[in-house]
Amino acid sequence: NNELVAVLGNFVNRALVLTQKYYDGKVPACGELTDYDRETIADIASIRASLESNIENYRFREALKDAMNFTRIGNKYLADTEPWKVIKSDPERVKTILNIALQITANTAIAIEPFMPFSAAKMLRMLAVDKFSWERLGKMDLIEAGHTIGTPELLFEKIEDDVIQRQLDKLAATKAANQAAEAAQHVEAQKDTIYFDDFQKMDIRVSTILSAEKVAKTKKLLKLTVDTGIDQRVIVSGIAEHFTPEELIGKQVLVLVNLAPRDLKGITSSGMILMAEDASGKLRLLQPDEKTNNGAIVG
Repeated sequence: NNELVAVLGNFVNRALVLTQKYYDGKVPACGELTDYDRETIADIASIRASLESNIENYRFREALKDAMNFTRIGNKYLADTEPWKVIKSDPERVKTILNIALQITANTAIAIEPFMPFSAAKMLRMLAVDKFSWERLGKMDLIEAGHTIGTPELLFEKIEDDVIQRQLDKLAATKAANQAAEAAQHVEAQKDTIYFDDFQKMDIRVSTILSAEKVAKTKKLLKLTVDTGIDQRVIVSGIAEHFTPEELIGKQVLVLVNLAPRDLKGITSSGMILMAEDASGKLRLLQPDEKTNNGAIVG
């Protein structure tokens, strides 16, 4: 909106509309130049060298800035010369102002063509010109006096915030769908077969997290106190990058309670909270779909 609508689109529209309004669409002749006119013309001529150098050296971001400088200069020129005011006191002066503005418009059409070919083509159509040669870039006699331009129209439509948000939401949804599809294609292979007796050895219980705090000098570990229904115990879990302590308190989770205790950072951890990892790498708690008594056996 700021760059295309307010700068490029605004300048082109003003130059064409004022020409249509004051001269029935005929390009006015350029009269006597002021010092400011000559300065502006020199500024326009100076852009080409930088633009071509940046394109030849694949610095396309800088090259696009160069191309947009034509309209930045043009916008400033119209704002400073104010032809809509001068027309009342010095109509001859306005002819020169709009001739220069139209020559800048023509130069802009040449300069943006490598980056925005459809917009450049639209500008040519509004100028009623088939084509300009790149070799003529920077010249201020691209359009002859007396040439009749086409009908002015908006070069760009302003994009409202709600439209932008819908596109962002659409992109986010597409990204999520692509991640899910990619994850589905890269699901880890099934592990070795176990027997029912092996599964029976695992004691998985519904438990409630009573407290949670970060383990000092670690990024990933949380110290959790959980009520397993059998007892209250401490479990150290590597989930600090996925959950804050505050959001875990009161959550019901599934805990492997008969996992052998082990020491983690000087804390004895007695059990394991069961998790699933989604397509984006985010850990998700495994929970009963409704509140269940602590100690309920999963199996």
